[in-house]
Amino acid sequence: MSEDTSPQEAPIQAAPSSGPDVPPDHIAVDPRSVHFDAEKLQRGVGIRFKGSVRRDVEEYCISEGWVKVQAGKTMDRHGRPLLLKLTGPVEAWFEDLGEEPPVAKT
Repeated sequence: MSEDTSPQEAPIQAAPSSGPDVPPDHIAVDPRSVHFDAEKLQRGVGIRFKGSVRRDVEEYCISEGWVKVQAGKTMDRHGRPLLLKLTGPVEAWFEDLGEEPPVAKT
């Protein structure tokens, strides 16, 4: 029996556990969320999703491999933006370090 490990089925790698220059595994921009952290959001968190840098991410989770983005101008019945959950590889970094975003490997 041989194991088939194709590049498409590579596991999603989690971010390093903690540190001052490591963004959190899960963060949201909505202040009502338990994953909201104003201090870390002030630093600016860059997101690369499926190889492209996204500026419209409302919430993300690196370990579970998903992001939530707003569905156009659509609102839910409470007047909050309607969010779509997209799955795929997620990378995050702090933008205030003065560094370029990590280069995507092709």
